[in-house]
Amino acid sequence: MTKIIKILLVSTLSLIFIFLSTAYFGLHLSLPKLSGQFRSGHLFESVTIERDRLGTVIIHGQNRQDVAYALGFAHGQDRFFQMDLLRRNSAGELAEIFGKKALKLDKSRRFHQLRKRAEKTVAKMDPKQKLLLQTYANGVNAAVAEQNLSSFEYLLTGTSPQKWQPADSLLVIFSMYLDLQGNTPKRDMALTQIKRLYGEQMLAFVTQNSPYQAALDSSILPIEDILTPELEPQLLATALMSTIEEPIDIGSNNWAVTGALTMSGRAMLSDDMHLSFGVPIIWYRAQLNYPSATGETIQVTGVSLPGAPAIVVGTNNKVAWGFTNAYIDTADWIAIDENELLTTEIEVIKLPGSLSSIKYPLLLSKFGPVKRVNGQDYALAWVAHQDYAVDMELLGLETISNVQEGLALATSFGIPIQNLMLVDSKGNAAWKPAGAVPSRTNPANVAQSPDSFQGVLWGIDETELPQVLNPEHGRLWSANSRVISAEEFSRFGDGGYALGARSQQIRDRLFESEQFTEQDFYRLQLDNKAKFLTPWHDYLINLLSDEPVRFAKDIQFIRDWQACACADSVGYTLVRSFRAKLLDASFAPIETGLKQINVSLSPIKRYLEPAMWQLLEDEPSSWLPEPFLNWNKFAIQAYADSTQELLDKHSDNGALDSLNWGKVNALRIQHPFSKQMPLLSTLLDMPTVTGFGDSFMPAVQRSSFGASQRFIVQPGLESQAIMVIPGGQSGHPLSDYYRAGFDEYANHESTPLLPGNILHKITIQAVN
Repeated sequence: MTKIIKILLVSTLSLIFIFLSTAYFGLHLSLPKLSGQFRSGHLFESVTIERDRLGTVIIHGQNRQDVAYALGFAHGQDRFFQMDLLRRNSAGELAEIFGKKALKLDKSRRFHQLRKRAEKTVAKMDPKQKLLLQTYANGVNAAVAEQNLSSFEYLLTGTSPQKWQPADSLLVIFSMYLDLQGNTPKRDMALTQIKRLYGEQMLAFVTQNSPYQAALDSSILPIEDILTPELEPQLLATALMSTIEEPIDIGSNNWAVTGALTMSGRAMLSDDMHLSFGVPIIWYRAQLNYPSATGETIQVTGVSLPGAPAIVVGTNNKVAWGFTNAYIDTADWIAIDENELLTTEIEVIKLPGSLSSIKYPLLLSKFGPVKRVNGQDYALAWVAHQDYAVDMELLGLETISNVQEGLALATSFGIPIQNLMLVDSKGNAAWKPAGAVPSRTNPANVAQSPDSFQGVLWGIDETELPQVLNPEHGRLWSANSRVISAEEFSRFGDGGYALGARSQQIRDRLFESEQFTEQDFYRLQLDNKAKFLTPWHDYLINLLSDEPVRFAKDIQFIRDWQACACADSVGYTLVRSFRAKLLDASFAPIETGLKQINVSLSPIKRYLEPAMWQLLEDEPSSWLPEPFLNWNKFAIQAYADSTQELLDKHSDNGALDSLNWGKVNALRIQHPFSKQMPLLSTLLDMPTVTGFGDSFMPAVQRSSFGASQRFIVQPGLESQAIMVIPGGQSGHPLSDYYRAGFDEYANHESTPLLPGNILHKITIQAVN
């Protein structure tokens, strides 16, 4: 019997070894060839693609068309599956790979019909831009065709890569619309339903202006005395406790100083765009080198978005640029009645297998696609639905010589509206909204009537946008809160601004010094001081002092919190969790009613800060649930519940000292496949890293959300510039570039913007 067991064990181990060896060999076969000679009939002249130790792609070509081909080739080698997911995400075609579990997401995307819009835009596009997209697509497809074996993602899903088309590059931009503006319609719908269910007074209460404001002109939206509305008794009686999810769309910092505040006399820019993390990370390091029409050498260094042929954030040695999401209002719901003429279009959603599909009926009106909520039909007007939403005008930044030229270009960009920050080597610094903005003049937080809809103006891209050039004090900043003046606010509206605490902290830090270096800016990017939570810290200390014996250990940890989102701070974890739980508990009656109609407070949770403090000050009895006799008892229970939830999730022994913020907020950057197949985590995910930073401070970091890149530069001094990215260039787990650069990001070290020593070189020869 023992001999049989040994034979079976050896046989089993041998089979496992053969399987692993085959899988490993197959993975190796799918690695792209990073050095060698290729040929293409889609080039005018030969191009080269070089890579350094970080995998930065350095492209040399004789014209911008050939450079687009080479960038497409590099993207196709390193990131094709990521590109495939981006186009499928916006087009609503993920179910074709992942099956029925992706149907809900696909239906929500088909509501916008973005593939049809992308194809329509390409058909009408300027011939030069259309040729650029086609050339880029040719490069992508050539790289995929050169692979000996499809990447492992296609092998695991049993699917095959489909050719890249010019419209797919626009779908990638549409994916950014969904990420950056997807919560704007949800926000407006939540506010619409709050008004319908709970009245004007409740709407005013939850949307009152915050004291956290940091507009560039120092203008203040008025802090008005809003009466606390009474809650109906049945709302408290039927309230169910649930977590109001924090929206993760808020993020991105950029700031700049003029040359008067640097030793070199050149202006300096900092930009860190905050996005959801995944493997591979969204951005891709690249440097493009080609001659201009006048023969001048153009060199553009920065990050590109795989799927599109542009440098999104970067420098051309004369001018540097960066973006943050602007949150100008770009969406409106229109409440329509039964007399409105509606049509139905059938969207066919494919499932795995060529003969398998479902039909999804979509209601359309002259205002936009239609959704029924709480018995009422609403049509959505959104800037992403407009003809001017996407284009390739962003490429114009590559050849500008100064900030003024960049400001002139800004209104032509077909991208989600951004805070564009520009600096140049002559010392100029400027800010301007850049991207698609509807010309309608009546933005609204709640649904409009059909009579109020300015259809003609919705079809026109706004060109009159505010700007600031070289402010007297030499400083500019944006961090997703209101940047425009209070007067301009009424014209451009609120599309979901951040609270403003982060902007204030950045602004205040910029005024602490009169001269800055790249390292000064990097330290500011990593600023995790808990200024926003300090009032909550003080309130919690006083609250728990009512029961000093019960909470003796808690109070000590909270007193020692270090006033930062520091890795070893237990007190920070306790304060932060308490605030979130108290918000959830206080607004549970409102959330319960909204959830019954599939709406949530989540898109406006950050707006609730002033209202929450007002509740604590007024202590209205109509908001106090049974069996609590007073608000202190209610708040203490919220603290006890939040702490117990932390212990249940993060502690093995029930000890408070295990709740340090670095553990609770650990950085976990995962591949989408490892989330479904945890056994693949070791192979596919980035190493788990002690957490640092949080939501309401410059150093934004949650477990899977944060600074997707850290960029600092003075144009003309690129050798001193910084570009740090939390992941590698390649999406292939056996590539040397899969995790290259991640350790430096995790350890708050800097990596250079400019490429280093060349390790690989591809030459693609033109075949005429």
